Amino acid sequence: MPSQQQKAEQFRALHQRAEAFIIPNPYDIGTARLLEHVGFEALATTSAGYAFSIGQSDGTVNRGQMLTHIAELVAATNLPVSADLENGFGDDLDTVAETFRLAAATGLVGGSIEDVGRPHNTLYEIEEATDRVRAAVETARAQPFPFTLTARAENYLVGRPDLKDTIKRLQAYQEAGADVLYAPGLKTAEDISAVVHSVDRPVNVIMGLQGVKLDRAALSKLGVKRISVGSALSRAALGAFLRAAREMREQGSFEFADEAWNYAELNEMFN
Repeated sequence: MPSQQQKAEQFRALHQRAEAFIIPNPYDIGTARLLEHVGFEALATTSAGYAFSIGQSDGTVNRGQMLTHIAELVAATNLPVSADLENGFGDDLDTVAETFRLAAATGLVGGSIEDVGRPHNTLYEIEEATDRVRAAVETARAQPFPFTLTARAENYLVGRPDLKDTIKRLQAYQEAGADVLYAPGLKTAEDISAVVHSVDRPVNVIMGLQGVKLDRAALSKLGVKRISVGSALSRAALGAFLRAAREMREQGSFEFADEAWNYAELNEMFN
């Protein structure tokens, strides 16, 4: 298995390519191994996907649970793993720094920090949000490997679709030292392009949102460097599960099994 240093360097290099790379989001050990099996080059955790997998709502998983989950995913794959570390699991700078120190110790090569507080998903004021990014960056720089720090502007996910403020925040996070910038929820090529051209760091965008039809080729042309899918794989799997369950409950039939993946093939993938 590659060392943390090697995986960290591989992860950094992915962001330097001319074309965008896709970093899918597994939600348990099995999905992490399947994504490696089909040929992806890096993985990112999903707070929502993991929460759903253990029967909880997003934002209710505590730091200890999340770090245990992250460590399990890192140990399950040879690929570089970056983590969704939510808002650092606390408002104060010391908690943010401690979260990133503990996360790095799991074997991760990167992680993201949001600019919203819990439990009400309210945006921190830009000065406080920038200080929190800076605290995460300082912890990242203290690691003996190149930890890739992603800073997120959550405007669009909390009902404040203000592109001007989003860009202002991302620019502040860039100045604070973030390696990658991310504004989840952007839906148009025009908005994505505006963000990409307003900063000089690699930009991550999220796909798998309903109503957004941009593919990797189109996003690459816009200058995007990394594409994640958040909880989309989890929701796709749970959607298939619920459709099958409802078919059995409401119709008493089992036609869903026609689309189920072959048992022998899955067994071989996990062998």
